[in-house]
Amino acid sequence: MTQPPSLILVEPDARWRGELVAMAREYAVLGGSRYDAALVDFDAYVRQLARHARGENVPAGLVPQTTYWAVVGDEIVGSIRLRHWLTPSLELEGGHIGYDVRPSRRGHGYATAMLALVLERAREMGLARVLLTADADNIASARVIEKNGGHLDGRSYVEETGHEVLRYWIDLG
Repeated sequence: MTQPPSLILVEPDARWRGELVAMAREYAVLGGSRYDAALVDFDAYVRQLARHARGENVPAGLVPQTTYWAVVGDEIVGSIRLRHWLTPSLELEGGHIGYDVRPSRRGHGYATAMLALVLERAREMGLARVLLTADADNIASARVIEKNGGHLDGRSYVEETGHEVLRYWIDLG
């Protein structure tokens, strides 16, 4: 899998404040709340991401995860999170990796490139394979996973969220 040469993954850092805030505002306009904490206190948000990557102050029921921002030139085009291991609930929905592309930058292949790059990080972490899940109606996400070698393991209905979920494994060997 090749990725656009200009897309890189960076760790969250104050240098990217303006870009992350701009992306957060795009999500907020669409009703998304994923980045609300960054809008309230960017510095605290970045500190929290760093702590979670180190396994510190991880909320109950969650696991350590490393967040990367996908950058093209001087613009953040998305975010991808690599969870260090799975819990039973993450095995049903969530998996090892979650990603999102900035609303104004969707449809340009960035998610496929982001996933390819973070799979390298998962290998470096020592993972032999990773689980990714996608809502059954999210055809774009399923294609991203399949383009990166994902093999459909099955479908499940998650009662807690009311979602039908596709489960994919990617072997990293």
